[in-house]
Amino acid sequence: MVMVDVSNKAEIFREATATGSIHLKTETIKLIQTGKIAKGDPLHTSKIAGVLAAKKTSDLIPLCHPLPLTNVEVEVKVADETTVSATATVKTKAQTGVEMEALTAVSVALLTVWDMTKQYEKDAEGQYPETVIQDVHVVRKVKK
Repeated sequence: MVMVDVSNKAEIFREATATGSIHLKTETIKLIQTGKIAKGDPLHTSKIAGVLAAKKTSDLIPLCHPLPLTNVEVEVKVADETTVSATATVKTKAQTGVEMEALTAVSVALLTVWDMTKQYEKDAEGQYPETVIQDVHVVRKVKK
């Protein structure tokens, strides 16, 4: 295994945007909207978690290049009565792209929502039948 050699590539502006969502019970969404989640505000906390995750991507993904990120924006919001969505846009001036950083930011933001709301998601058997993280993908990539 080797890390891809980007030595001969020019440093250019790069940007990537990723998105994803988590499906929750309607009752859990109402608790989020009314500020009644015991651990605090999952929307705010997950934004911070997403930014931190983008900055740590190369520590998490073994062959991912460490990059000097110039901006990370994470938006987490209630999308509808059963869905929280997350979007991350990451920017750099580097020799390789920031798709992995954007995907990691979204993934960790959604995992943070799950962590903060899981106590409300269990069914009678202690399972999470409605809680699903889905559709995490890159929606935009820019190179200039």
